[in-house]
Amino acid sequence: MNKTNDKTRFVILGGLGEIGKNMYAIEHQEEIILIDAGISFASLTMLGIDYTIPDYTYLKENESKIKALFITHGHEDHIGAIPILLQSVDIKNIYAPNQACELIKMKLIDKNIRFDNLFAYNSDDIIKFKHFEVDFFRTTHSVPDSHGIRIKTPNGVIVTTGDFKFDLTPIGPVADLHKIARIGEEGVDLLISDSTNALNPGMSNSESSVEEALSDIFDTETNSRIIIATFASNIYRLKHIVESCYKHHRKICIFGRSMETNIDISIKGGYINHKELFISAEEANQLKPKEVCILCTGSQGEPLAALSRIADLEHKHIKLRPDDVVIFSSSPIPGNALSISRTINKLYLQGVKVYTNTTNFNIHTSGHANQEELKLMIRLLMPKYMLPFHGEYRMLKKHGDLATMCGIPKENVFILDNGDSLILDKNKIYQGDKVKMDEIYIDGNSTSEVATQVLRDRKIMASDGILVIVLNIDIRNKKLINKPSIVTRGFIQVNENEELIKMIEFKTSILTTEKLKEQTNFTDLKSYIQTNISSYIIELTGRKPIILPIILDIKRN
Repeated sequence: MNKTNDKTRFVILGGLGEIGKNMYAIEHQEEIILIDAGISFASLTMLGIDYTIPDYTYLKENESKIKALFITHGHEDHIGAIPILLQSVDIKNIYAPNQACELIKMKLIDKNIRFDNLFAYNSDDIIKFKHFEVDFFRTTHSVPDSHGIRIKTPNGVIVTTGDFKFDLTPIGPVADLHKIARIGEEGVDLLISDSTNALNPGMSNSESSVEEALSDIFDTETNSRIIIATFASNIYRLKHIVESCYKHHRKICIFGRSMETNIDISIKGGYINHKELFISAEEANQLKPKEVCILCTGSQGEPLAALSRIADLEHKHIKLRPDDVVIFSSSPIPGNALSISRTINKLYLQGVKVYTNTTNFNIHTSGHANQEELKLMIRLLMPKYMLPFHGEYRMLKKHGDLATMCGIPKENVFILDNGDSLILDKNKIYQGDKVKMDEIYIDGNSTSEVATQVLRDRKIMASDGILVIVLNIDIRNKKLINKPSIVTRGFIQVNENEELIKMIEFKTSILTTEKLKEQTNFTDLKSYIQTNISSYIIELTGRKPIILPIILDIKRN
């Protein structure tokens, strides 16, 4: 028998060096199980890109081995890529907690994808394969039914926490501390743990403290219409807002598709009560301000989200009133602070009162563990090896330091990159080889991938523009019929730079005439024009627009 086949391989497909795109695979002989299939939302520099997904090359190459995909919870960075994954790779079964199951079903219906093998699990279930045994433990997070997962393999036990925090007074269920401790006593070889808040000291605030702060605002702003922007996926926050509206006799109007979806699923699942409170925009506009609460997306300043359109006075249903109160029940995701500030300034310009998360108004708390909670998870599970996961490099590094402080040898802490792998061999772990891993960009609502070169071209066009050169050529007689026609977008304004345009036309004419004297074809001629005109423009202007030659074959008698 090949000894290599006796080893278990852990492959990281996403979630390292970034917030989002969580996915990894565990392989032993002819079986692979997957954990999570998330997306990462695009940054402002990814022009025209909606989100990125993991590179599925490794999965496509090993498609026949894949037995199941397990989901820890229902956030987009853990389930968002499932529709694309199912269209790219044969996934036989998906196991997810109840809330995540409902969200996945909605995604698949939206994409017109039929998948019959989606199963809901709970913390009492055990799912067995030939080489793997999988069970679950309840954690606390900002979305219901969040779980950690234990995977027993022939070479050791792997535990992934998923996203978690330790909240001893949560709005939802408390994490199953007893089961987590019992799993630790039974033995854990590799712990994969959430690093998102590894830079934050102490303990995270309890969701119940946010409940108190929001209640105070409801008690104070008794005569104003209240508009609350928060994460649509923060079900426990939404649950409290609904309860506050019930207590203060306010009806609720929802704006934002993701908010509507999560509210609908949460009502059906019994996570949120008082269905009778929800009304339409038309009904809301007929009520007194003190009788209405508007719940909307846009807490991160997203340009197309409901709150941004309200702030821009572009929302077709809601118009701001001077006595409105707007609450940002969220904290900025890294990179979003500027967008949020713009939205807040627009709201102030309209004369409304704005509450944000501050030391005076604690109206948001993270669903991720701070340093002391991360240490507690390590102490409860007592792993031999540690892989910080779900975070930027600085977060992973700090989490690794915390693991060392908790007694894990420094050499047993792995700070890795996407594409890296670990080998489990009889309860010992070491780094393996790397799998192919590229950035995969998704553009628009389609499932089409955008090549890295396309994104690079978009950045060039955004900074230096594009210059189109149309050449009318009699290819039979190898002759340029008339002077080149120049069209630019985002490079220069033609009527203000006529001399520069004439210089480019003249240079192109010379280059084309010279090249036509040789044995050449359209492809070679385009490449020649692109290279030389690009250098010429850089020399003249210091800029590098995309050069796009278009050659028309004009047949002359």
